[in-house]
Amino acid sequence: QVQLVESGGGSVQAGDSLRLSCAASGRTFSRTTMGWFRQAPGKEREFVAVITQSGGSTYYADSVKGRFSISRDDAKNTVYLQMISLRPEDTAVYYCAAEPYGNSVFVQVYNYWGQGTQVTVSS
Repeated sequence: QVQLVESGGGSVQAGDSLRLSCAASGRTFSRTTMGWFRQAPGKEREFVAVITQSGGSTYYADSVKGRFSISRDDAKNTVYLQMISLRPEDTAVYYCAAEPYGNSVFVQVYNYWGQGTQVTVSS
């Protein structure tokens, strides 16, 4: 069993930066791929970024490439999402997820989810 707790969300202006954190507990964190997803009001949850175990590889949605950066600190059992140049369209609840059993860009393949943290970007 894995427990995930996100933090770091907030309300910011367009162009600002935020860093989200996802603290994991309950299992050997370093052995699992971790992902970030987001869900805007009235929309489906969508892929944002993923990082493989031990940080070997990262992959981003086109909409955030060059602005968001995913990283992990296995000593702290924490994965981060650094977001810069935020836009109003980045407004959403951001979720971290762990242990995908298939293609890691798909919501349905993850076994564990956090409760989400709200990010609101105003123009």
